[in-house]
Amino acid sequence: MKEKTFEFLKIKKEYLKFIKSQELPGERFKNKIEQLTKFYMPISKMIYNKYRINKNTKIIGLSGGQGSGKSTISKILKILLKERYNLETVIFSIDDFYKTLKERKKMSKEIDKLFITRGVPGTHDTKFLFNCLKILKRQKFKDLLIPKFDKSIDDRCKQKKWNKIKKKPDIVIFEGWCVGAKADANNSLIRPINDLERNRDKSLIWRRKVNYELQNDYKSIFRLIDVLIFLKVPSFKFVYKWRLLQEKKLKKFSKGKKTMNKMQIKNFIMFYERITKNMLKNLPSSSDIMVTLDKKHCLKSIKFN
Repeated sequence: MKEKTFEFLKIKKEYLKFIKSQELPGERFKNKIEQLTKFYMPISKMIYNKYRINKNTKIIGLSGGQGSGKSTISKILKILLKERYNLETVIFSIDDFYKTLKERKKMSKEIDKLFITRGVPGTHDTKFLFNCLKILKRQKFKDLLIPKFDKSIDDRCKQKKWNKIKKKPDIVIFEGWCVGAKADANNSLIRPINDLERNRDKSLIWRRKVNYELQNDYKSIFRLIDVLIFLKVPSFKFVYKWRLLQEKKLKKFSKGKKTMNKMQIKNFIMFYERITKNMLKNLPSSSDIMVTLDKKHCLKSIKFN
């Protein structure tokens, strides 16, 4: 009993220390201990139980709309998995695998000009991502470089800044807004859902290409996921609200790098709207763990499927 109390106090200390580092003035985390005991600890236990079956590297997909808290939650889970179960965890985002600006410029000329904007399926280097995940799951591990993407310059970082993984991880948290997304029915693409689709994709070339990518390369990537966690936001309008908060954090932690204003964010999230709304319909039943967020950005309920 004393060991468990000591263990919890240690976890609590590390967790609160991290939370404090992420808070902004006027934007404090709420119900911190309740969130730890009701959500993060049960999720980390489920991941550990999955791992200990055969002790092979497990890929944990963490999915949710922009600004839903994926990066923060990933880091919290990493703390718990280390402190509670002594598991080595690597975290990276699907965003790190965006194609270079040069590659997207080429896509915008050869396929559709909308592909200059990063984000949707088709703008990631899927071959590179698939190979990295396969290497991480192999029994015989070799050093691996995971790319990094700098959103302030809209391009991939130089290789010297990439994340070098020298030791085979126990857990890989693979997070991203479209992780686990499924392709739409082709006939449902016809009707535009926002001004972007209505005015800038009249020919449906962009929509159809994005959907094709989901049906093929992204489907193969998502099959490598062992546990899929879906963060369900209250509605799409909160994606805009929380993406604004995310931009505030970027401004605070990125030391004066370029960030987006309100209008730029409003236009930007239109690229994500169709897939995000489909995920809100599909993933509650197809994910392994669904965590519902309330309107105050707190974890509200959890469901293990």
